[in-house]
Amino acid sequence: MKLKIKDAADFVGGKIYGDDSIEITNVAKIDEAKQGDLTFLYLPKYFKYLDTTKASAVLVKPEHNKTRKDISYIVVDDPNVAFRNLIIKYFATEVNLCGIDKSANIAENVKLGENIAIGFNVVLSEGCEVGDGTKIFHNTVISPNVKIGKNCLIYPNATIRENSIIGNNVIIHSGTVVGSDGFGYLQNKDGVQLKIPQIGNVILEDDVELGSNVSIDRAALGSTIIKKGTKIDNLVQIAHNVVVGEHCAISAQSGISGSTKLGNKCILGGQAGLTGHIELTDGVIIGAQSGVPKSISKPGIYFGYPAKELRTTHTLQAHIDNLPKYVERIKLLEEKITELENQLNKNNGDN
Repeated sequence: MKLKIKDAADFVGGKIYGDDSIEITNVAKIDEAKQGDLTFLYLPKYFKYLDTTKASAVLVKPEHNKTRKDISYIVVDDPNVAFRNLIIKYFATEVNLCGIDKSANIAENVKLGENIAIGFNVVLSEGCEVGDGTKIFHNTVISPNVKIGKNCLIYPNATIRENSIIGNNVIIHSGTVVGSDGFGYLQNKDGVQLKIPQIGNVILEDDVELGSNVSIDRAALGSTIIKKGTKIDNLVQIAHNVVVGEHCAISAQSGISGSTKLGNKCILGGQAGLTGHIELTDGVIIGAQSGVPKSISKPGIYFGYPAKELRTTHTLQAHIDNLPKYVERIKLLEEKITELENQLNKNNGDN
């Protein structure tokens, strides 16, 4: 497509410096952009590319230099947000799925809303409900009594187990399983693991997005709950009876053990691990590969294993890095102490 830079600037409320007649045909990263591309400058480590980018236009903050004559600048308060909004408006990939494919297996008592789309080989079991505007892609299996809200996107090969409740505007990517059995077993006197029936469900509230190959276990009793607006990256494990608060972000390969509760606006870095039956208050950020063995009641950034406040972790790490120096200093001090003791013993002997 072609987008006039003036239209782009008007849409994001920006001011143009340079040629306001050029047209944009694509968007790209600032270090990879070509002529005809629109890019943006946001993270400090990319500032160096402002003088070398081949883009035709760049979104910048007011304080950035605007000296090049061969590109046009769109000045906005937040280039990251402006770039996102332009992509959504003009460049987002359209999701093409229309109608109900004849290969879909839909139980007789399923309730279907208006303007829905169902792809090849989709299974919709008895008692399910699907809201207006929802699209369910190929080979997805939805077990009995699942309720799905409006304007959801469920991509190929997802599985949604029985009694799950999915809110509006939820996105579930390929390979994800919602409502698999929780990891519940009881070891008897002979050491045999006896399965505990998992008879609860999963609730995904409005605007939740699950990446590919996410696994969210159904509750043993009650519900595993992912609250409004939370985003979960690929390959994340959420155990039974976990409650994740509103607008959280959980990065890839993280795992949350059973019955743990996260407050609102918490962030987990990649490969973070949380033990079971603990609570994180609102606004907690857990660094990548950190392990959290106990509850956290104070907002802030935590890192390491066991996870501690970031400043404490940095201080401890600095001491660990300096251990070889400490060893040498201790050896020298021990030698000096021995020397002083010998001298003292000699003086006492002379007396």
